[in-house]
Amino acid sequence: MSDNNNNAYKNSYNKQFDIHPTNEYDQQGESNSDRDAQHTKHSSQQDAQTQTNQSETSDLYHQEVAKAIYAGFGIRFFSFIIDLLVLFGVGAFVLSPIYAFTHIDEAKLWIDYFSIGHLIDALLFYLYFVLMTKYFKQTIGKMIFNIRVERIDRKTLKWSDVLFREWIGRIICGVFACLPYLVVIFTPQHRGIHDYFADTVVIKNKLEKLFYEKK
Repeated sequence: MSDNNNNAYKNSYNKQFDIHPTNEYDQQGESNSDRDAQHTKHSSQQDAQTQTNQSETSDLYHQEVAKAIYAGFGIRFFSFIIDLLVLFGVGAFVLSPIYAFTHIDEAKLWIDYFSIGHLIDALLFYLYFVLMTKYFKQTIGKMIFNIRVERIDRKTLKWSDVLFREWIGRIICGVFACLPYLVVIFTPQHRGIHDYFADTVVIKNKLEKLFYEKK
């Protein structure tokens, strides 16, 4: 009887003061579970954001490396100036004495533009670029600046590639007052019109390993 009285007393006391011990423990457990779930979700979001940032950083890094592989307009321009100086030297010290003694440069076909002198100068100009690019992948100017011509697919340069680049491409650029060369400034791999004709690029020798790895 006393046990029943005690239980009845406890029940009436709990009802009077709205005490629910078991429910409080349950609520605390649920609250802790919610906090753990929120913490886990927040950690997952932070991990995802970190991975995204790392991926973006890696992409930017590879883009900058890719840009660094290819020779830009400035270095190619100055290498071309050196090539012109080389050709000028050959003309002044080799061809000019021959012209002076033989006067062969005065002979012409129909008009002055097709004089023997102009034809020999043009032949020397294109042969220089064609032969140097085919056998060395670089002219003297490119050698000085440590850059060279490569196929964009990393294969060996063929005669057709070289002729399209160094002969047909240069003729077209010359017809338009060399303005097509400025395309090099704006293209991602610093390719000129003549590079697009031959599927070629100009790379920096010191970064050739990166060029062959990036396929």
